[in-house]
Amino acid sequence: MRQNFTVRQGALDRVEVFLSVAEHRSFSRAAAELGVSSSAISQAVRALETRVGAALFIRTTRNVWLTEAGEHFLSRAKPAFEELVSASEVACDLGRPPAGLLRLLVPRAVVPTLLEPLIASFCQAYPEIEVEITTSGELVDVVADGFDAGIRLGQFIAPDMIVVQLTPPFPLVVVGSPDYLRTRKPPERIDDLRQHACLRMRHSDGSIAPWPFIFRNKAVEAIVSGPLISNDLPTLLGAALQGLGLVQVPGPLVKTQVAERRLEALLTPFAATTPGVFLCYPSRRHVLPRLRAFIEHAKTRSGRSHKGQHSR
Repeated sequence: MRQNFTVRQGALDRVEVFLSVAEHRSFSRAAAELGVSSSAISQAVRALETRVGAALFIRTTRNVWLTEAGEHFLSRAKPAFEELVSASEVACDLGRPPAGLLRLLVPRAVVPTLLEPLIASFCQAYPEIEVEITTSGELVDVVADGFDAGIRLGQFIAPDMIVVQLTPPFPLVVVGSPDYLRTRKPPERIDDLRQHACLRMRHSDGSIAPWPFIFRNKAVEAIVSGPLISNDLPTLLGAALQGLGLVQVPGPLVKTQVAERRLEALLTPFAATTPGVFLCYPSRRHVLPRLRAFIEHAKTRSGRSHKGQHSR
């Protein structure tokens, strides 16, 4: 026969006390964390043990251990209590506009063409949110470095991240300036790059990126050489505009320069396609309201969305 069991007044407070004592293995440290006296902690634990019908801790003058019943209670109570706290936070957040500091990690190359319009419209729509943008050419760990989200090319996203697609797929194009091509024959085949000065990107792991292409419906990589290596794409693009050599870049980054004939697109029949640019953030049950607002705003601005596990 199922016993009727209801949550009595103060029961959740006792669970919070139990979880704090179990974490610290100390009544005094739990009291300090919760801002109450040690005697109040002891009373709450005794009341919970009476309610449960089993001892949850073994206490000595120096140490505190969980009993077997306490271990079982902890395994079930901790996730349930955290879910209740999360539900309370979500309900509270729904009652007020998003606010606070939103920290984004962004490749410097996407800022002018993609991020500036998005950020401007977002700041106007959500004046209570402060946006902090850190630009980097390195593949910095979004979570470990304390960022709320990152913006990256699709092929550089960890598989456990949630993603929102900001752009459609686009080609990687090889471009060169008219000044550079004035004294060099434009490459017509991938192998022709051996006779050209190619400006190269160095990855955060120290390797130099090959140039990807599609040849006869198969992906191939060209190992190129040239006078300049950098971990920063805008630096390489600036050098190409100055006539130093050829560079391979995402198509949207040079759309204006190609249209204005400051750069010429080369080897276009062999251009590889990337998945596009994505907003990525860690998989969590509760997304902060300021990040949720940015996600929804980005979806609206991009005109398309893609949320779920990133797969290769």
